[in-house]
Amino acid sequence: MGHAVAVCGMPGSGKGEFAKIIARHGVPVRSMGDMVRAEVEARGMAGSPTVYGEVAADLRAEFGEDVLAVRLADEVSKLLLDHPIVLIEGMRGTAEFEIFSSVWSPNFTSVAIIADQEIRFQRTQKRGRTEDGDRKQFAIREAREAGWGLYSLIENANYSITNESTLDELVTSAGAWLSEFRKDRL
Repeated sequence: MGHAVAVCGMPGSGKGEFAKIIARHGVPVRSMGDMVRAEVEARGMAGSPTVYGEVAADLRAEFGEDVLAVRLADEVSKLLLDHPIVLIEGMRGTAEFEIFSSVWSPNFTSVAIIADQEIRFQRTQKRGRTEDGDRKQFAIREAREAGWGLYSLIENANYSITNESTLDELVTSAGAWLSEFRKDRL
């Protein structure tokens, strides 16, 4: 069986960019944020800075804090049969961590992508996603995700990568992390 790696970080930290870089190395990636975006689309809702958070909160309220992890676990487990590493982008809650850890331990690792709040806010303004709004919406989103346990996930991650510079530097850091991870874990 392969090794599952979940990436966490505050909004705009670079989780998605990290995942794209790792995917270029042949690692399958599944995005928890894409699951919420798909749910918004399935419900026929228009994307806005508030709707994605509302849908994520609704899913958690209706089906439990671990709903996205439970829905994703079987798919990742199947991928792990044929791939040495599968990356899960966007773990945001301790309930998700508990599911992933229980399903794949000891073959489960977490990586935190860390960046200063102002840098992250500026990134959200440039990337053009419908879930990104103004500074007020950014603060609301941060508080909501912190309430799911995201600070704890970041603090307790197995690896941390600081992403406060250029995309080229993230490419270098991500590549170095992947090389080290493969050497140490596989």
